[in-house]
Amino acid sequence: MQGQSVPHDLAATLEALGVGPGEPLGLAVSGGPDSLALLMLAKHIRPVRVATVDHRLRPEARAEAEMVADFCARLGVPHDILAVQVQGSVQAGAREARYSALGDWCARHALRWLATAHHADDQAETLLMRLSRGSGVSGLAGVRRSRALRDGVELIRPLLDWRKAELEEVVRAAGITPALDPSNFDPAYDRTAARSLLGAAPWLDAARLAQSAANLADAEQALEWAAELAFVERWDGAGLDPRELPTELLRRLVLRILAAFGETPRGPDLMRLIEALRAGRTATLAAIKATPGERWTFAPAPPRRSR
Repeated sequence: MQGQSVPHDLAATLEALGVGPGEPLGLAVSGGPDSLALLMLAKHIRPVRVATVDHRLRPEARAEAEMVADFCARLGVPHDILAVQVQGSVQAGAREARYSALGDWCARHALRWLATAHHADDQAETLLMRLSRGSGVSGLAGVRRSRALRDGVELIRPLLDWRKAELEEVVRAAGITPALDPSNFDPAYDRTAARSLLGAAPWLDAARLAQSAANLADAEQALEWAAELAFVERWDGAGLDPRELPTELLRRLVLRILAAFGETPRGPDLMRLIEALRAGRTATLAAIKATPGERWTFAPAPPRRSR
């Protein structure tokens, strides 16, 4: 195992994430080694309820979900199988369907917390993928330790300090045979390429890459704090004072203003708008007209004239 192994205290991690000592946890368990390890670790320190999502994309998926159900029955842990319909692209559609179903499941069972088994190797792969796409600080911060999943439900990832090999050892030591998703080995997916790169380049230490993502998450938090202060100082509800603002803060402020109009532009489109305003040119993005000056103003664009 690359990197230096360190002891992990899952109970302390959960408390740091805000999970009270007696609060129940919802666990997303696919049947793979990572999520089975999460189940085995968590059941000793919190009341847990497990859900397995059947995306109905592979013939084996139902049998894998039933395997998890049988394992939970032996542990005395309540378990539910959630069948979903995936729409659109396979990975993005599966992710959207999965989290929507899990959020609803948590709400039905009055579960405030949903834990997934994302670990340090996942974080390292995510960082490499986003580097290849030219992501900014927010994207390079990787997967967050927690985020709101829906009203009253928080998604948490308490295993981000664990290595995949450590989780596999938990399952191996218990004599459990996990399910293996063939999509994890499909070269058509960027994550598979990132995983192969990590395995082929010993100098790319997954734990250190994951730490870099954590450092970038701290930087993202600091930038958001600074952007909030700058927004209060620079935006008066009618115009934005852009003078001497660093590009990253300016980008975040303009994005907030556009979001108030219901627009969430792509990064390149947003930067084109900002560069036009800096050059003294009026610009339109979607349905918003932006006008330069000492204060930049934003307003709904007039409707286009029909020919």
